[in-house]
Amino acid sequence: MSIFGNIMGAIFGSHAAAATPAAPAGGGAPAGGGTSSGAPAGTTSAAPAPATAAPIAPPQSVDVAAILDKAVAAHHEKLEWRTSIVDMMKALDIDSSLGARKELAKELGYTGDTNDSASMNVWLHKQMMAQLAAHGGKLPPEIKH
Repeated sequence: MSIFGNIMGAIFGSHAAAATPAAPAGGGAPAGGGTSSGAPAGTTSAAPAPATAAPIAPPQSVDVAAILDKAVAAHHEKLEWRTSIVDMMKALDIDSSLGARKELAKELGYTGDTNDSASMNVWLHKQMMAQLAAHGGKLPPEIKH
């Protein structure tokens, strides 16, 4: 699983890990183009099959601060998840090494210099807060970027 998926799963639960950044549902029409054994289809414009391509309901609102504050309390060290991507990842027991953060930056589309870890970390934190909010996370007003 991706670093982003791990973070989302830790906040929203394992079912949300599948909801990675922008995965549009519903491909093209499933009309048969192959000539298998020729079962007469009878319906030329069949209704789309919503049973398999049903849109996933957005996750219920989750109090991100409560989850992360609880995770920080379990670590018995001062972790500033509200301002630090490293501390947020540590609180969630996710690898916070530079390599992991570079991978997360790649997943989220960071175009800056990944060797400038300070700038990348600030960008990552803002992006993660925005992604959490976009996926139904309730953030304290001072965190919203």
